[in-house]
Amino acid sequence: MLTADVGSGTFRLRPATRGDLPAIVELLADDSMGAARESEGDMEPYERAFEAIDADPRHLLVVGELVPQGSADSHVVATFQVSFLPGISRRGAWRSQIEGVRVAAGVRGQGLGNLMMQWAIDESRRRGCTLMQLTTHKSRTVAHRFYGSLGFTADHEGMKLPL
Repeated sequence: MLTADVGSGTFRLRPATRGDLPAIVELLADDSMGAARESEGDMEPYERAFEAIDADPRHLLVVGELVPQGSADSHVVATFQVSFLPGISRRGAWRSQIEGVRVAAGVRGQGLGNLMMQWAIDESRRRGCTLMQLTTHKSRTVAHRFYGSLGFTADHEGMKLPL
């Protein structure tokens, strides 16, 4: 999907496998909000979700691996999910939805998030999407600045209803 040299080695994006789920859940749980939502002890719900995502070509679960310089071993250090959604509005336009964007704390600041987002934007365009959307919690001000630097605008108010 993507291979790039970064400060600490080689970064590769690839489709996630079932075996990546523990690393993905660990990344999702690695902050105060995620720690309250995720449960690394029971993988069954994540496995069910993975099977549904993996079976549908309109959904991609992606991991980023880092191969440190001078090593052959890779480690999952990043993840995101992107979905491609048809719509009637905007003259029948397709849009992409990106979520679960995470980079491990120890490798932030090397441009990995930018590489992931640029790949996802390019893939969305390649698939004919005319809009990419995301939600991010109001408290994630660093994330807001990051997404703004990529051209995202906070011009809508998002709402959620727990079911």
